[in-house]
Amino acid sequence: MLVAGVDSSTQSTKVLLCRAEDGVIVAQAAAGHPDGTECDPEHWWRALGTAGRELLERADAVGVAAQQHGMIALDSAGGVIRPAMLWNDVKSAPQAATLIDELGGPARWAARTGSVPTMSFTVTKLRWLAENEPANAERTQQVLLPHDWLTWRLAGGQRAGVLATTDRGDASGTGYFSPADNAWLPDLAQRAIGHQLEFPRVAHPSAVVGHTARGAVLSAGTGDNMGAALGLGLGERDMAVSIGTSGTAYLVSPTPAADPSGAVCGFADATGRFLPLVCTVNAARVLDVTARMLGTDAAGLSRLALAASPGAGGLAFLPYLDGERTPNRPAANGVLRGLTTHNATAENLARAAVEAVLCSLADAIDAVTATTGVAPRRIMLIGGAARSEVIRQVAPAIFGVPVTVPEPAEYVALGAARQAAWALGTGSGTSISGSDPAQPPTWPARPATIHEADPLPQVREQYAALRNDAAAWQL
Repeated sequence: MLVAGVDSSTQSTKVLLCRAEDGVIVAQAAAGHPDGTECDPEHWWRALGTAGRELLERADAVGVAAQQHGMIALDSAGGVIRPAMLWNDVKSAPQAATLIDELGGPARWAARTGSVPTMSFTVTKLRWLAENEPANAERTQQVLLPHDWLTWRLAGGQRAGVLATTDRGDASGTGYFSPADNAWLPDLAQRAIGHQLEFPRVAHPSAVVGHTARGAVLSAGTGDNMGAALGLGLGERDMAVSIGTSGTAYLVSPTPAADPSGAVCGFADATGRFLPLVCTVNAARVLDVTARMLGTDAAGLSRLALAASPGAGGLAFLPYLDGERTPNRPAANGVLRGLTTHNATAENLARAAVEAVLCSLADAIDAVTATTGVAPRRIMLIGGAARSEVIRQVAPAIFGVPVTVPEPAEYVALGAARQAAWALGTGSGTSISGSDPAQPPTWPARPATIHEADPLPQVREQYAALRNDAAAWQL
């Protein structure tokens, strides 16, 4: 039997067709999305049709994982009211601050939702809508997340009278859901938008939530980070670090997290457990922009950075090019400090950019560790930048632990496919892989390489001095 996993990310839709029993990938395809911080969801639907045209037709089950937090406002007829505001849209930062104060501070939000909302969270976008587009806010009857909407469309949507569903993993990123209690918090959504909303049903991780027009089983789906955790098969004390459009660090936990500082998001995962996570807005794009400035590509940036010494000759780079989510500095800019006539080389600038991205993610690792009390035994490095040789070599030195790099794969889509296989087993009453049907099917781990290096605490100290200098990043 075959299952399809969909990853609808910020930049593209990827579809993997896998064998249900062991996860072997038999076919894959992709289609691009428009760039930006807002997007008409129809672009995602068309991209799914393009990438999945032949693959979805062959699948016995389909699972969708997608970018978290995106606000798709629907009217009473299920129509999309305005372009979806995406996770990387920072304009609701003032509304985030106001909402935090209204509820009584960060600790209250962490206690109720597991997280302190930043401008990425859906709840802050609801308040922005109410304040800036009141007519659209008044028309809004239901808000779906990208994976909710795509799954709903695959099931026939409003035309077929299908009720929308979500999962606890993606719901936990809205800012009006309690992962610990597995329940919506309608008062928080109403506080944000000014009136009551309808909420999608929260499905069990292994549930069958519908069928495609061809009769394929539809799984509950989930958010992209939850999908990646499932695709990686994260084990005890495994921490995933992803360097893609965003940067993330997370691990699977049996207990919920609630960090009143707001650094760690107390998300749920896609299996019934929890996924404490730190997300940064600036990650691989910092490397792309630096390569462009230097007139080279990703491979050229790697060669340049490897030719420089650790510490980049004293250059320190703060990578907050598009504002930042963690730490919460939406108005910040990128800063380059320490430039002299002696260290002004392409090699040092390339090295400074690489070290900046990795130091930012090392801070994320430290925050998850401090909140959960779980020190990672290894880091599993994924995302497009994990294919870079300089990232593989320098990451273990910055992180201070060995780094495992699985073979390149679309791990979000792979996790969505694994969940689809789980739902397929649920629908048939048997486990696909012969394992415990209460757990996702057991798929073999992907081949991986292990990278080790001596720690470079001086690089992190140099970075921290710049990060903590408010006068620098507020320029």
